[in-house]
Amino acid sequence: MTVTETAVDTSRETAPATGARVLRDGLLWGGGVALLLVSVAVAVTIGPARISVPDVWATVASHLGPGEARLSPIRDGIIWNLRMPRTLLAAVCGAGLAVCGTVMQSLLRNPLADPFVLGVSSGASTGAVVVVVLGVGGGTVSISTGAFVGALCSFALVLLLSHTLGGSTDRVVLAGVAAMQLFSALTSFVVMTAADAEQTRGVLFWLLGSLSGVGWTDVWMCSAVLAVTLLICLGHARTLDAFAFGQDAAAALGVHVGRTRIVLLCTTALLTAALVSSAGAIGFVGLVLPHAARALTGSGHRRLLPVTALAGAVFLVWVDTLARTVLDPQEVPVGVFTALIGVPAFVLVLYRTRRST
Repeated sequence: MTVTETAVDTSRETAPATGARVLRDGLLWGGGVALLLVSVAVAVTIGPARISVPDVWATVASHLGPGEARLSPIRDGIIWNLRMPRTLLAAVCGAGLAVCGTVMQSLLRNPLADPFVLGVSSGASTGAVVVVVLGVGGGTVSISTGAFVGALCSFALVLLLSHTLGGSTDRVVLAGVAAMQLFSALTSFVVMTAADAEQTRGVLFWLLGSLSGVGWTDVWMCSAVLAVTLLICLGHARTLDAFAFGQDAAAALGVHVGRTRIVLLCTTALLTAALVSSAGAIGFVGLVLPHAARALTGSGHRRLLPVTALAGAVFLVWVDTLARTVLDPQEVPVGVFTALIGVPAFVLVLYRTRRST
């Protein structure tokens, strides 16, 4: 058999497999989108006020379409102004943190990396505490703005330290740990020396991650940043695949390692800063969900990134629903439940990593 015949024969054999893969991906993504829509609709109905799924769809249609509202103003306000933005922001935060974790684990070649390994959440916490406790800005600067600025300062410090120390993946992780400890210490110092009891309670609740009190502005802002980040990461999907073989192999394949790493780390850090500024420090989502998604799709990032985003969105929608209802009328910070779920998963990943080395 000639080389040409072999190529034709191989293409014939792989065509059904490719078609089956496309069908499987379509079912996986379509099922994920459907599950997310159903999760959002059902989650909005859960709470003290009795609301049905048809009520949710009717309210959404009345606000986004030509239909007239059929519910009372109070029930309409509960759905549209309270529960819907909170549930949608939970989905956006879950998707964003999961995508950031996927990208960071690939870039740093560290299965234990997540968006907070760069110290972004600690910097955001410090920025929020400075605004709330010290009153920086004289009331004109919001908590979200302070958290965003603090996150950017923390990430800038990480870039400076990692560049000074050589810029390798290990150095980036070490610089992130150093920044995390520094900003955590600054946060504790400000709270202990300047905050009263009420401020301390409010800051602590926010630091543990909370989606209470969010509005449509937070949803649109975080959604826009997520969309841009996801497009950039999908555009670098082949590059992220190359990083799985190491920096030297990626460079041999034509990847500009330093520039690509800076672009993707900056992109994910900005997304993490935006999410933290709106929802506080929600941990472990970026650690756990990428591993769960890889079990479904494999390691190819063109398929992995969308599935990870959908998995993270569904996960955090239900975790936030649990957090706001399990001890009703008292609300538990959502970060408490993600930690309770994430720590056992972290131990499992650590155990599997140790066995594979």
